[in-house]
Amino acid sequence: MSKEPVAVVGIGQTKHVAARHDVSIAGLVREAAVRALEDAGLGWADIDAVVIGKAPDFFEGVMMPELYLADALGAVGKPMLRVHTAGSVGGSTALVAANLVAARVHRTVLTLAFEKQSESNAMWGLSLPVPFQQPLLAGAGGFFAPHVRAYMRRTGAPDTVGSLVAYKDRRNALKNPYAHIHDHDLTLEKVQSSPMLWDPVRYSETCPSSDGACAMILTGRDGAARSPHPPAWVHGGAMRSEPTLFAGKDFVSPQAGKDCAADVYRQARITDPRREIDAVEMYVPFSWYEPMWLENLGFADEGEGWKLTEAGVTELDGDLPVNPSGGVLSTNPIGASGMIRFAEAALQVRGRAGEHQIDGATRALGHAYGGGSQFFAMWLVGAEPPPG
Repeated sequence: MSKEPVAVVGIGQTKHVAARHDVSIAGLVREAAVRALEDAGLGWADIDAVVIGKAPDFFEGVMMPELYLADALGAVGKPMLRVHTAGSVGGSTALVAANLVAARVHRTVLTLAFEKQSESNAMWGLSLPVPFQQPLLAGAGGFFAPHVRAYMRRTGAPDTVGSLVAYKDRRNALKNPYAHIHDHDLTLEKVQSSPMLWDPVRYSETCPSSDGACAMILTGRDGAARSPHPPAWVHGGAMRSEPTLFAGKDFVSPQAGKDCAADVYRQARITDPRREIDAVEMYVPFSWYEPMWLENLGFADEGEGWKLTEAGVTELDGDLPVNPSGGVLSTNPIGASGMIRFAEAALQVRGRAGEHQIDGATRALGHAYGGGSQFFAMWLVGAEPPPG
């Protein structure tokens, strides 16, 4: 039996900010879910199952939050699944929901991911004590900075590339009302003179800590036909993983990322991603990961990713816009960050991305990674139903 075509018919986000003291976690997730339902023109009774994801429970100190959030998400008496794959969890959560629809297990699924970083301290939560890791390796930036240095040595990239990415993404965020960081006084010089946190990563080249949630409504062909707005169709989706540490691991361009992208392109019948994909929502928590992932995802040859960034190819008006929404560099509720990438890709092909809409976008890639470049999740969505 063939798979059911999967469509995104509803998308909802909260306004992402440093701290949402006005709502509990339950209030936060319900806000995003209600907006997704409104976008889809549906009610709670139309939802057959709920798939929820977030980053590690210890980030907020609420263990198994899905239990207490069932009521807020209309899941009482319905199937509810929890997904966790570190920072990529928002993407993998969406893929689990999509697979439930594709397999005709459920007709219409609400999928949601969230984080309330104001009730935690993720940087120190990710900083293990001696002797389990070396001193001063504070947070994810401390882990990834040596890999950025390795990329620079391998490719000869000048040290200005990271600031170009950050300047671009933060400017894009000004066009996105849901983005966390809106720096109207931003200049390239301001980015380049910001404090060095983890050499070569500067303060303005790193992601913020955000409170926020993102939700999507996924359904099949019949549900899409009743949608009040154009749907986004899932043309391909995949997850891959590899250990955080193993002999021969390439931290600059992990094999799991390459394999994940190749599977998505195969499903979507993409042979030249640079030319056939109109927009990319890429998981870039530290600015240097844009050129690194451009190579890992097949948009550039090895050693050439930074040249695309430097040439302006990834700008809003370039021929491969990357992170029109402002990306993770501008909004980072960790558990939801990957789903935001998937949702923003869907908004592009639905023509509903507002001021950061890419004209004529018909195919877009959503990308997420997590752990020590350990988990990868991606999907490619299109304005038309998938071929076949």
